[in-house]
Amino acid sequence: MTTRVKITDIARKLGVSPATVSRALSNTGLVAEPTLTRIRDEAAALNYRPNVSARNLRTRRSKAVLMVVRDVGNPFYLDVLKGAEAAAREAGYAILMGNTENDPERETGYFDMLRDGQADGMVLITGKLPQQGRYRDGVPDQLPVVVALEAIANTGLPHIQIDNRAAARDAVHHLIALGHTRIAHLAGPLPEDMSELRLHGYRDAMGEAGLPIPDGYEQRGDYRLGSGKRFGHAFLVMPQPPTAIFAANDEMAFGVIAAAHESGRTVPGDLSVVGFDDLYLSEAFQPPLTTINQPRAEVGRTAMTVLLAILDGKDAPDVPIILPTTLAIRGSTAAPKSLFQLRSA
Repeated sequence: MTTRVKITDIARKLGVSPATVSRALSNTGLVAEPTLTRIRDEAAALNYRPNVSARNLRTRRSKAVLMVVRDVGNPFYLDVLKGAEAAAREAGYAILMGNTENDPERETGYFDMLRDGQADGMVLITGKLPQQGRYRDGVPDQLPVVVALEAIANTGLPHIQIDNRAAARDAVHHLIALGHTRIAHLAGPLPEDMSELRLHGYRDAMGEAGLPIPDGYEQRGDYRLGSGKRFGHAFLVMPQPPTAIFAANDEMAFGVIAAAHESGRTVPGDLSVVGFDDLYLSEAFQPPLTTINQPRAEVGRTAMTVLLAILDGKDAPDVPIILPTTLAIRGSTAAPKSLFQLRSA
């Protein structure tokens, strides 16, 4: 096993004190040239790496942050992680991924890790706080937590998010502009804030256009492909099936399109479909999915930047940081067929 090079090894070789070497490698600005360059060159030649564990014992920092999501298998989180990891790495932090699977014990366990010092802070993307044990009355103020994307009302925690309601309204306005009047919505889990906001955006657009929402045109999914297929079939066997469906995320939209194909419908010929998220697969899907694009990497980077600032003792923003969205119009939406051409269930 290779012996780790120590500060004392560099000091002994150059004939300087260990304190001088430490100051030079810590960028304190207290070591003058040419000694500074000699120390850094020697450290590089010896492949010196700082002892992170020892440093953390002194600073009482783990130099790790948690990013907690509800389903680590969802490709949506990849770009969020990339953005967060880039900001964390620049500051010398590592990211630990937490996967809750909506399990209350896991949700509590990750907050316990933060409380116990196994991580210095948390970016939370689950849309909810633990509801059991010591966290039943909320998260203690001293725990540095930044909420990303999935808003959690009345917590006082800093939020990095998009305007879900406005984005959903834009998606439905697109379908209305194409001529659709029978538009259904497959929501995410309710009553979570993000799902509620997208549902309200759908209702806003329908109300502004004076369009009715028939019974059964609003259904609640779980953001997974299986629920998209299940409710896609349910919509299509209605006596008056919708000509367009706005799904609250891309994964459910994929399921809706699969259900349409299984039912002998064409997309967008018989049914237009709009999603939300713009996953990397959405453009390659058949047909390419019209969807709301949200800046996932920028959300991750911004959330991590805010968290690191809090860890450095700076004040958290007292209002949510809202990042912009765009509507990516692709091949899954088109004008509806005339009424006599519409297929009955």
